[in-house]
Amino acid sequence: MKDSNLSMSIDSQQLRAIFETAVDCLIMIDSHGEISKINPAGARLFGYQAKELLGQNVSILMPTPHHGKHDSHLQNYHDTGVKKILGIGRDVVGKKKDGTLFPCSLSVNEFFMQSEKCFAGIIHDLTIRKKQEEEILELNRQLEEKVEIKTKDLSVVVNELLETNTWLEKEIKERHKIEAALRNNELEIWKSLEKEKELNYLKSNFVSMASHEFRTPLSTILSSTTLIAKYLENGSIEKTERHFTRVMSSVKHLTEMLDDLLSLTKLAEGTIPVNRERFMIHEFCEEFMEMNRGLLKPNQGLSKKINTCNQEVFLDKKLLNHILLNLFSNAIKYSKDDGKIKCEVAIADQQLAIKIIDEGIGIPLSEQKHLFTKFFRGANVINIQGTGLGLNIVREYLEVMNGTIEFESIENGGTTFTIKIPLGK
Repeated sequence: MKDSNLSMSIDSQQLRAIFETAVDCLIMIDSHGEISKINPAGARLFGYQAKELLGQNVSILMPTPHHGKHDSHLQNYHDTGVKKILGIGRDVVGKKKDGTLFPCSLSVNEFFMQSEKCFAGIIHDLTIRKKQEEEILELNRQLEEKVEIKTKDLSVVVNELLETNTWLEKEIKERHKIEAALRNNELEIWKSLEKEKELNYLKSNFVSMASHEFRTPLSTILSSTTLIAKYLENGSIEKTERHFTRVMSSVKHLTEMLDDLLSLTKLAEGTIPVNRERFMIHEFCEEFMEMNRGLLKPNQGLSKKINTCNQEVFLDKKLLNHILLNLFSNAIKYSKDDGKIKCEVAIADQQLAIKIIDEGIGIPLSEQKHLFTKFFRGANVINIQGTGLGLNIVREYLEVMNGTIEFESIENGGTTFTIKIPLGK
């Protein structure tokens, strides 16, 4: 019995020590809502001496309107037994002795002492946390302002670039009066840049890419047209042919870049329609190969294997042509002059499967995971003209048609791209 009393005494001392040293407010109230006990931390939190609060209604620690509602809430619980806040933590507002209000979290539970229902509460001061949350919100607001400013600055840069290109277009027209095709291509530049301006999330990528890729062909056009003008003045017409070729080559490269950017803009805006039509797939593939055979480099070979005949499909012919042209052009571009390019077409499991196989420079293994990323270009093609948009657009077009694209590649060992598209009904 003596040991039992000793154990109870030790437990009581431990509980008292916990109660007295707790950093949060520990408060006990009786069934009438009067404070029967509060620890030192709680008294300090509310700016009272502990003895000032004993016997006071707990509503003294609450601001209006909670001050006047506390007793009714307590009476409702006694009458109905419905627990609205018991066992549930919630954020509330506390009131200090000097009237200062502060945020805090409150959790309440009931217990019985000598058959009397009592309540124990734990109150944690949230002032610092709330201040930190406000600081974070303010930092977020400042960050949003900075982003908005940077976006406006970027818009200024893009507008200046548009003005520069417009000026260049006028200069070319005034100096050289090249055929309407060149003027139309310059107009496409302006239109594409206008679309790019509307897509804020692509602006920084566009400025970086344009400063690198547009400078060379535009400089070529400017220098060549200047020389053409001089040759024409001197009557040396035969000397202009090489420079006309350079101009048209540069215009073609600019057109390819603008086509990619325009496609990317339409995809981002969700304005790419799928216009399905019925056509014979083997006839389409045969016609595609013949029409684009002229893109091959000198001595490059093209072979095809079409394992389907008299098979009708219901697909978007224009999108399919764009996809194949992009893959076919890449195979030509990244293959040697005497390289072999193959095209294999088959239908299985209600899917059209087309493979474009080349023996080109391949894709480094470490870079393959980035292949379909916008503006990405491999380290081994950095000196070959391109925007880094083609494969991304191909994948997006395929997704529009519920298709997929896969590839296998070995550096310096060639690449195989495989597209699969449901045939449709």
